[in-house]
Amino acid sequence: MVGALMGLNALSIDVLLPALPEIGQALGAPGNDRQLVITAYVFGFGIAQLAFGPIADSIGRRSTLMWALVGYVIATALCMIAPSFAILLAARALQGAAAAATRVVAMAVVRDLVSGRRMAEIMSFAMTVFMAAPILAPGLGQLILLAGNWQAIFLVLLLGSAILLVWMGRRLPETLNPEDAIAVRLGPALRNYLLAASNRMSLGYMIASSLIFGALFAFIATSEQIIAGIYGLDAWFGVAFGGIALGLAAVTMTNARIVRRFGMRKISHAALIGFIVVNGAHALISLAGPVPFWLYYILLGCGMLTFGLIGANFSALVMEPAGRRAGTAAALYGAATSISGAVLGSLIGQTFDGTVTPVLLGMVGLGASCLVVVLVTERGKLFGATPDEDEDGQDAGVRQG
Repeated sequence: MVGALMGLNALSIDVLLPALPEIGQALGAPGNDRQLVITAYVFGFGIAQLAFGPIADSIGRRSTLMWALVGYVIATALCMIAPSFAILLAARALQGAAAAATRVVAMAVVRDLVSGRRMAEIMSFAMTVFMAAPILAPGLGQLILLAGNWQAIFLVLLLGSAILLVWMGRRLPETLNPEDAIAVRLGPALRNYLLAASNRMSLGYMIASSLIFGALFAFIATSEQIIAGIYGLDAWFGVAFGGIALGLAAVTMTNARIVRRFGMRKISHAALIGFIVVNGAHALISLAGPVPFWLYYILLGCGMLTFGLIGANFSALVMEPAGRRAGTAAALYGAATSISGAVLGSLIGQTFDGTVTPVLLGMVGLGASCLVVVLVTERGKLFGATPDEDEDGQDAGVRQG
């Protein structure tokens, strides 16, 4: 169920990628402007999490999710009937805002029940679904476009979210203990956010995650322009994009199997260094001249595979100290990574000039900045373990919900 909630967000973004040229032509949004269809959703998704965190810690995970899914259905219907590009962007932001609760609730439910490396393992499985959705999403979008127009894609999202609403309503239990409920008041909510951000590890890995997610969003925002535009693979875009997503899903699943043995820090730190090295080499090659597609795809795939070993482990390191403020911590983490990722990814995406070089240089810069933040957070020591992440690979503890 957590995986399905995570998958809804991935599907909401990636299923639209093949339709961006048609949307831009229909609503008058040429060139890089059509990237805003993705960015608007991510902005709404990020900002709304700040509100859903305290709500989920007050009225419970289940009630928060039910109301948000109703809002998602309504926002998706508005996207279908949007008469202009500006209205579509507003509806997409609303759609992302409603979907924000799915991220907050999914992470809070996991933290309500488990901790330590077991939490990293479960988050890896959830992230596998998140990564697996893009395997099918662009291809699904292309199939829908063969039978209808871009509005039909939103119709499919509407039907899917309605099914998810019914499923969660029937099967999702409430995991927030009544004695742990925190009343929704502005003062306490702000204090809880400050407390969530006051932990050195949580704050450090939250900032690091924001930087590395910026690189991911830069790839997503420019993928259609690069694969279909530069290399002329319009008909094969879904397959090419899905191949990268398939690799991410496989690596994330592998992380779920090895994290108990090696630990979150050893895996994510090594992967981060690999991310910088691979993308740095790719950028240097692109500076020498046009990169053939086979080489671009191999190097891009290798660089993106390292992200599969970073995302879930960074998430677990952020959430580990959260305790009863899991909803607030999840909201702050989700908002930080989504908003920062959208801003940084959009800035890099807007530098697209018909070559892959600006995007690659931007990804290298974000990776290097992420490594600096991790070094500061860990006081200059990489690959270490804390008492909460002991070397014998056992969970730090399991909290019964």
